[in-house]
Amino acid sequence: MSYDVDPNRCSIDQIDVSDSRLYQSDTWQPYFSRLRQEDPVHFSSNDLFGDFWSVTKFDDIVSVDTDHQTFSSEPAITIGDYGDDVPVRQFIAMDPPHHTPQRATVQPVVEPKQLSSLEPLIRQRVSVMLDELPLNEPFDWVQNVSINLTTQMLATLFDFPFDEREKLTYWSDMAGAIPEIAGGDAVIEERNEAMTACLTTFTELWHLRKNNKSSNHDFITMLANDARTTNMIDDPMLYLGNMLLLIIGGNDTTRNSITGSVFALNQFRSEYEKLEADTSLIPAMVSETIRWQTPLMHMRRVATKDCELGAKTIRKGDKVVMWYLSGNYDESVISDPGRFMIDRVNPRKHLSFGMGIHRCMGNRMGEMQLRVLWEELLSRYAFIEVLQPPTRVLSNFVRGYSAMPVKLHPR
Repeated sequence: MSYDVDPNRCSIDQIDVSDSRLYQSDTWQPYFSRLRQEDPVHFSSNDLFGDFWSVTKFDDIVSVDTDHQTFSSEPAITIGDYGDDVPVRQFIAMDPPHHTPQRATVQPVVEPKQLSSLEPLIRQRVSVMLDELPLNEPFDWVQNVSINLTTQMLATLFDFPFDEREKLTYWSDMAGAIPEIAGGDAVIEERNEAMTACLTTFTELWHLRKNNKSSNHDFITMLANDARTTNMIDDPMLYLGNMLLLIIGGNDTTRNSITGSVFALNQFRSEYEKLEADTSLIPAMVSETIRWQTPLMHMRRVATKDCELGAKTIRKGDKVVMWYLSGNYDESVISDPGRFMIDRVNPRKHLSFGMGIHRCMGNRMGEMQLRVLWEELLSRYAFIEVLQPPTRVLSNFVRGYSAMPVKLHPR
């Protein structure tokens, strides 16, 4: 696989960007750069994921992502299938008409009015969390800030028992951690046990909230009491799949962008100085972080008919993988993409949230959490020093971190 070949000397056919080690080692850049230049719609085949096309340029990715009639999301959004052991189904991996009512039911949880009401709670929790952090001594940013904050918000969105919220992070991590799904290294038996526990817990919560006349706007209450989704509990793999989708959507993306923002501002210290001088740049910095980090690196589609893409013939049934990570570093669309720049002209021009009918519905929630966090960080600390490079997870789907030691320098 690609990790074992020189990207500048090997034949183009030897490049296989599904190799998770490229992302754990953070050595993916030259492989995608060569593909964008020489073979932007690239065919690969391996024993783990079978045959698939890699789409690497920004405009081609947009073309695929906005054409759900030609490129179906079914049966899975990851490069690998979900597997027969826990055959979950999710509305993100569905096409209309099945996709539409399920998404519409939970969408109000993350609409602007709801986000405005949540912001004071987020700020309060951020403040409490930051006040408990040590000053001028090393600690792990991933565990103490990124995971801590996102897990608290997940518990709020699900109205999940707050003292058991760590389960949400564990289930999120285990959901796609086996090799067959996204090249992870989890043991399948452990993953299956975690998925069983997740389903059992959320089934109990569903029955507690069914016919609940309260005004709770949590995901479970809304699904259980909406006529369009009230029977979802009768299909356990659909219910589990959608719970996992909502957990992962609220966990992996935000938590890894929180870590990525600190790491980026350490690598590009002049950008931190810009931010300190003008805090009105925080929203733009958040958008640039989400592009630069690209927390979910790909999404997969399946061709519903023969078609042409990038001068290649895609056959009906072919697996097509949109590499958002590569598109976000496409030099033909984004100027100097390897540089972290918080004052880009159009910082929201990126692919990290996807396009079309499957565009991330929680994008504003993630952006708000990052914005509030950085508003509070800049009011307290002169600098957040990264003491050594972060430890990255083994995955070709989640571009994530498992640890990053830092030291806080107070004002």
